[in-house]
Amino acid sequence: MEKVWEPLGSLLFREHGPSRSTPERFVLSWLGVFDAGEVFGIMQVEEVEEEEEEEEAAQEARKRQPNPGSELCYKVIVTRESGLQEADPNSIFLIDHAWTCRVEHARQQLLQVPGLLHRMANLMGVEFHGELPSAEAVSLVLEEMWKFNQTYQLAQGTAEDRVPVWYIMDEFGSRIQHADVPSFATAPFFYMPQQVAYTLLWPLRDVDTGEEVTRDFAYGETDPLMRRCMLLPWAPTAMLDISSCTPEPPAEHYQAILKENKEKLPLAVSPAVYPDNHVFKVYTDMQQVASSLTHPRFTLTQSEADADILFSFSHFKDFRKLSQERPGVLLNQFPCENLLTVKDCLASVARRAGGPEGPPWLPRTFNLRTELPQFVSYFQQRERGGEDNHWICKPWNLARSLDTHVTKNLHSIIRHRESTPKVVSKYIESPVLFLREDVGKVKFDVRYVVLLRSVKPLRLFVYDVFWLRFSNRAFALNDLDDYEKHFTVMNYDPDVVLKQVHCEDFIPEFQKQYPEFPWTDVQAEIFRAFTELFQVACAKPPPLGLCDYPSSRAMYAVDLMLKWDSLADGKPVMQPQILEVNFNPDCERACRMLLGRVWAPHGTHRALCDKCPGTA
Repeated sequence: MEKVWEPLGSLLFREHGPSRSTPERFVLSWLGVFDAGEVFGIMQVEEVEEEEEEEEAAQEARKRQPNPGSELCYKVIVTRESGLQEADPNSIFLIDHAWTCRVEHARQQLLQVPGLLHRMANLMGVEFHGELPSAEAVSLVLEEMWKFNQTYQLAQGTAEDRVPVWYIMDEFGSRIQHADVPSFATAPFFYMPQQVAYTLLWPLRDVDTGEEVTRDFAYGETDPLMRRCMLLPWAPTAMLDISSCTPEPPAEHYQAILKENKEKLPLAVSPAVYPDNHVFKVYTDMQQVASSLTHPRFTLTQSEADADILFSFSHFKDFRKLSQERPGVLLNQFPCENLLTVKDCLASVARRAGGPEGPPWLPRTFNLRTELPQFVSYFQQRERGGEDNHWICKPWNLARSLDTHVTKNLHSIIRHRESTPKVVSKYIESPVLFLREDVGKVKFDVRYVVLLRSVKPLRLFVYDVFWLRFSNRAFALNDLDDYEKHFTVMNYDPDVVLKQVHCEDFIPEFQKQYPEFPWTDVQAEIFRAFTELFQVACAKPPPLGLCDYPSSRAMYAVDLMLKWDSLADGKPVMQPQILEVNFNPDCERACRMLLGRVWAPHGTHRALCDKCPGTA
C-alpha cells in the first residue's frame, strides 16, 4: 500500500481571512489574527492499490487506524519552516466550532438548520445527495458524530443550563488525528466578550516543519484497559475476553465517597424524648414545607438556633457538630443517604441483594467511570448473542430526566463518560404499558413516598397513595431521541401535555387492562423490593451503609416501572424495576392533588419494616 500526500491548502487557507458571516469558516485565529495558513496544512492520505495482495496483518492494522468517518484519511501537519516552539506564547491557536448542540436537539437541528446536514455529512464522510435532508442521512450523521464530538458544560445557571454541551470542531480541528504520545493538546475555551466557544490548540513540545499535529483522544486516562475502551470509537476491538462481572466495590470506595462529600459522621447519641404535648419549632428553607405544614403540633421559626426540627433542602454535612452541640434536634436527612439517592451508589449497594449482576428489581447497571471495560464486554456479548442492546445513560446525581439518553450506539455511551459522571442501565425494552385512549399504549412510571424512621432497628413506612407519570406517545423501540415516547417526566415543560390520573382511578383501569394481575399482588412485589433495598442499604456500618443516627428522619420518593418477565415455567410476571430514589422529592403536585380531591378511602402509611411498636 502506498500513500500519496496531497496538500489541501484551498480548504483552509485563503488570501484574506473569511468574514464571520461566511458559512464555511475553516479558521484558526488568535486575538483576531487569521494566520493559520502560515503554520499548518491539511494533508490527504490516499490509498493506492498494489499488485500484491495486502497481508492480513496490514489490513487489520489499517482498519484500526483512528481515522473517523471517511475512507480518506486526513492529517494536519506543521508547514512553517521554523516549526513551532512550546515556549512561544504565539504558539496558541483558536479552532472554530462548526456545530454546537445538546444531544436532545441534534436531530431537529440537522433537519431545520440550512446547510448543517450537508456540512456535517461532508465533514464526517457520510454520503449525502440532494438538497433536502433525508432521514437516512440524518441517522448516519447522528451515529457518526460520536467520533467527532467534544464536550463542555457551564458551571453556573439552572440545572438545565448546566446540562453538557457537545460540539464538533471545524474541518481543520476535526482532521487532527489521535496519538498516544501527542504533539499538541486541545481544550474548550469560552470567550466572554463574544459569548462564543472555541477550542484552544497548543504544542506540548517543540514541533518541526512536516511533523503531524496530533492529540490524545483519551487525554488524562492512564490505565491501559480504560484507554482501550475510550478509543474504541476510532479503533474497534473485541473485548469479550474481559469479564463483565461487577461485584460490589471494596470499603475504600465508600470511604473515598464520604471524604469527597465532606460529610462528617455523628457521634453516638441517645434518642430525643419530647413530652406528648410538645409543639415542635420547625426551621426550613423549603417553601412547600412552610406553606403545607399546618398541623397544630408544629410551628415555624425563623431562628435555626431555636428549632427542634431542621427541614433542609440542601444536603447537611456536619452531623458530628450537630450531634455534639444539639443532639436532640431532629433532621430530615440521614448520614450517608447518598448510598440510596446517587445512582452509582444505589447500583453498587443493591448488589448485596442480587450479587454482581444486581437484584431482579434493578436494571443491570454499570458505573461508566469505574466499570467501563465490564460494560463494553457485556454489550459485545449481548450483541454477539443477538440480545436487545438498548441502554439508558443517566447522570449520577440529576433528576427530571436531565442529560439522560436512550441509545443502542456503543460509541455514544463511551463518549458520554467524558461529560459528567454517569451510569448506564439496561433500558427496559419490554415495559408494562398503559392504554391511553387518546394516544395508545404508553410507558408509565409510579412514584411512592417512603419514610425512613430509623436505621437500627429498621423502621420503614410507605404512603399507599402513589403518583403516576405517563409518556405522551405510543411506545416502540424506535425514535430513541423522541422524549415524549421514551420519557414520562412532563410536568416541568408548560408546552407539553401532562397526563394526570389519580391512583384510585388508575387501579380499576389497570385491573381492566390486565385482569390476570391484581394490583394488590403487583403492589406487594413493589413493597417487597423497597424492603429488600432498604435492608441491604442499612445492613453495614457507615460509610458502607446508612448511619444509625437517632435524630434523623427522612422522606424519599422511589420511582419505578414494571417490566414483563417470565418464570422458569414460562409464565409471564410483572417485575418491578426501581429507577431511582429521590432526596427531598418535589411534592408540589402531590399536595395540589390531595387538596383538590377528597380521598376515599384516605391514604395511609403502611409499615414495610417496623421492628418497634408505635407509629412513624
